[in-house]
Amino acid sequence: MKTIKIQFLDFYRGFFDYIENDLFVRILKKHFDLQICDDPDYVIYSVFGERHWRVPDRCVKIFYTGENLAPDFNACDYGIGFEWMDYQDRYFRFPFYLRVDKPTLDKMEHKHELPSDWDIRTEKPDFCSFVVSNPQNTVRNAAFARLNEYKHVNSGGKYMNNVGGPVQDKLAFDSRHKFSLCYENGRHDGYTTEKIVQAFAARTVPIYWGDPTISRVFNPDAFINVSDYNSFEEVMEYIKFLDHNDDAYLKMLRAPAMLPTQPSIDEQLESFEKWFVGIFEQPLEEAYRRSRFMHGKDYTEKRKLLSLFYRNRMMKVLIKRLLK
Repeated sequence: MKTIKIQFLDFYRGFFDYIENDLFVRILKKHFDLQICDDPDYVIYSVFGERHWRVPDRCVKIFYTGENLAPDFNACDYGIGFEWMDYQDRYFRFPFYLRVDKPTLDKMEHKHELPSDWDIRTEKPDFCSFVVSNPQNTVRNAAFARLNEYKHVNSGGKYMNNVGGPVQDKLAFDSRHKFSLCYENGRHDGYTTEKIVQAFAARTVPIYWGDPTISRVFNPDAFINVSDYNSFEEVMEYIKFLDHNDDAYLKMLRAPAMLPTQPSIDEQLESFEKWFVGIFEQPLEEAYRRSRFMHGKDYTEKRKLLSLFYRNRMMKVLIKRLLK
């Protein structure tokens, strides 16, 4: 079995506490003898730092993002992200929701299969859920405030929490509600996170704002796409209609979450695994894609200097805070 020496850099805080359960690690361990080390041949990096600029040129660099950023192909050999694009064998579109745990993805795919004894009054005693910790999206904040004027919205995140503290089981919390307010942190083509998937898995009707191309993947008959309306007041009128018309509401619940033209979750995961493993099956020297000479090398050296400047600046900010 081929040995793969790899390093993970610039991931979010807490990533390394659960690295053995990470999807990339699990895939690689199926096919290779995986060694996570500080002297790698391959580096997988993300957006929460600058350390990846200082890895040796001999390393194959693979960029991954769960945030609303595009790959810089001058910096990486391969990219994994949200963008709707083709770039030879160097890019794979793998939205963050595909990294959600498999049971949740399965529930999302089967959410429309209501049991024969399913009762809306028993299953959905509450109106709408809202689980957000980041307060910076003013569009999302305004939607919560307006919806809360109509009926009480249960806020289970850190932002505007009104249920006695952050909820521990988001899926269980959402599942008691008819609707879930699902606003992304930003609006960008292809940028779809776990939010709408979790809402579907909880068998709610998502009120969604974010990816303008969301209906290329998810069934528009199964959720409320805020972008389809001229104003949020129009959205409110439709929410009120569904709230008072069980037949119309149940019709949305019985609509499959994904379009029938889309590959299943299993098929998408299999396609990604095939592409991902293909990077490492090549001889190392044949896996290089980014330019390492002339302008490519100059670009990397300039970015390396910028990363050092950024690190020094952040250190100064930290020292000032400590001194205060």
